[in-house]
Amino acid sequence: MTQAALKAALRAQALAARGQGGDPAGIDAQLSAALAPFAGQVLSGYWPMRAEADPRAAMAAHPGPVCLPVVTGKAVPLIFRAWDGGALVGGPFGTSHPPEDAALLTPQVLIVPLAAFDRSGNRIGYGGGYYDRTLQQLRALGPVTAIGLAFAAQELPAIPAEPFDQPLDLVVTEREYIKI
Repeated sequence: MTQAALKAALRAQALAARGQGGDPAGIDAQLSAALAPFAGQVLSGYWPMRAEADPRAAMAAHPGPVCLPVVTGKAVPLIFRAWDGGALVGGPFGTSHPPEDAALLTPQVLIVPLAAFDRSGNRIGYGGGYYDRTLQQLRALGPVTAIGLAFAAQELPAIPAEPFDQPLDLVVTEREYIKI
């Protein structure tokens, strides 16, 4: 089986598990605790879709600037626009993001959506490589913390990592947060 086929099979398995959901209050509590050391830093979250774990309560409570990712094209890093809780516009792949007149920000901490994770900090996304490209670019500029957010049921024993895959620094579930 090719690496791509293996990741596709693992993605399908994890997304089926994610579809069963988890404890939203646990997600809020664990994510808030994980974010506490990053008070004042620029935080990128995401607008949840496809039954993803929802980071919005922790984002709203973050004492610092918050931004959301914007997909600007295929196979390019994401950009980030400031978000103050206001209206969003639709983007590619069913995403939602702030309008074009929102300020561009460079996040220091990113809450990263995912399909699957392991305890080594490996993740499987949706296959577009957007967060891998983005994290590589941001890490070249300075320290950045990538926090994967998922339900505990999305954990896999091991995920194969390829040279371009960017590892997570923490993983937050409704049960715990895992420092890598």
